[in-house]
Amino acid sequence: MTMPKFSPLPPSRNLTEELTATLAERIRSGELVSSEKLPTEQEMIAAFGVSRTVVREAIAALRAEGLVESRQGAGVFVVGDKRRRPFRIEADGAATVEGVIAIMELRRSVEIEAAGLAAERRTDQQLKTIHEAVAAFDAVIGTGDVAVSADFEFHKSICQATGNPYFESFLEFLGHHIIPRQTVRVQVSSAEEMTRYLQKVSREHHQIVTAIEARDGAAARRAMGRHLTRGRDRYASLVSTTTGE
Repeated sequence: MTMPKFSPLPPSRNLTEELTATLAERIRSGELVSSEKLPTEQEMIAAFGVSRTVVREAIAALRAEGLVESRQGAGVFVVGDKRRRPFRIEADGAATVEGVIAIMELRRSVEIEAAGLAAERRTDQQLKTIHEAVAAFDAVIGTGDVAVSADFEFHKSICQATGNPYFESFLEFLGHHIIPRQTVRVQVSSAEEMTRYLQKVSREHHQIVTAIEARDGAAARRAMGRHLTRGRDRYASLVSTTTGE
């Protein structure tokens, strides 16, 4: 299959987003019809002038949108029912204080149990990974980094230690939306204030790790519950203070 109607994409800040939007528009408009097989990776690479990685990431994004589906050994096809959409969180919904708090409440229902299961099931290697993640978080405190990536990796390492891949998949789905200071910037008065903020977060991380190391599921659940509740309250307080509410 060739794609003469498409032309290479211009240079962009994010080619994956460009390709995803282009293909999504053609699906929604009916240019790519229900049950039609998408071109192969090589054909799309040639048609759009992008890399294999960009094509694969765009297809993954379209799958997450419910616009395409992969069929074993056959390829990727346009989904027939355009009304079918998986659960998702819109980026603009996570960019408000209310939206962030709602996401943190959702996280509680998943991550408290994840911490407990991690304590009960973790292997020595998984515990080592958790220790490495908390150490990486601690290492950036005071450097000016707001530690979004390190924080995410810490929580992901706990989900991995549950032995249930769906916990990690759910966290990956939420992505960095789970870290409030990523989606709604908190304006602190000084670098020292941010350092103190991250130090509080670190102490809570260590309490969770201690419980997981001890294989104490109940203590791990309590520690994660405190961490997420305090994080929500601490964040809301910072936003309230900086906005003068």
